[in-house]
Amino acid sequence: MQTTMQKRLLKLAAVAFALSLSACGLLPDKVDETANWSAPRLYSEAKDEMNSGGYDKAIKYFEKLESRYPFGTYAQQAQMDIAYAHYRQGEQPEALAAIDRFIKLHPNHPNVDYMYYLRGLVNFNDKISIFDFLSSEDATERDPKAARDAFDAFKQVVVRFPDSTYAPDSLARMKYLVNALAQYDVHVASYYYRRGAYVAAADRAQSAIQQYRDAPAVEEALHIMVQSYEALGLPQLRDDAERVLKKTYPNSKYVGGTGTDSNKVVKAPWWKFW
Repeated sequence: MQTTMQKRLLKLAAVAFALSLSACGLLPDKVDETANWSAPRLYSEAKDEMNSGGYDKAIKYFEKLESRYPFGTYAQQAQMDIAYAHYRQGEQPEALAAIDRFIKLHPNHPNVDYMYYLRGLVNFNDKISIFDFLSSEDATERDPKAARDAFDAFKQVVVRFPDSTYAPDSLARMKYLVNALAQYDVHVASYYYRRGAYVAAADRAQSAIQQYRDAPAVEEALHIMVQSYEALGLPQLRDDAERVLKKTYPNSKYVGGTGTDSNKVVKAPWWKFW
């Protein structure tokens, strides 16, 4: 008797469980609160989220806006804001992809200069670039590609859109990048010199001088050339480099023996430009 009752209870429990699963399946999916929002409201809500730092939610709103209203100014503005939101999130690949997509879709857009400028900013602030000042990583192991990409993007702004609001800042950042790239090459030349690769050190220093003639790092590049030619036993080339150093930088700390060391080039931290 007891066994029969237990079997009935188990059957009832199984039926109840099955019915509960069926009922769950009949429940509607979570309601999308934005389903009936207009384009202006979607854009307004997305901007509010972005202004308050809710970049993930802002991106979702912008993407819904672009999907539901693909034509018109709201969609185009949403595409630009998606790129900016990714940039603020530190999501470099996503930001660059959104920027490139916008430029490809709207090459003649009145605000395309901003997208080139934003591309420069994304690369300029790349955390794995030579601008990660606080890193203990040897600078010779850093890839300056991000700096060059940033320079190219800012150059597009200055050359193609000289009257752009972003042109002055782009030009200032280009000058900074020239100094940074020159200092990077000088750092590499110094690295070679300290390890006894004097030919490579002289060549890299000479390359920095040729490519970045007006950069502050040229002074140290000349000094490395003097030391490298001295170490190689090439007095004529050494004297030529020293003559240029003295003429160009008469008050240089490297002139007259200052800052000279047969084992190591004495220098300020590679990232300082002042």
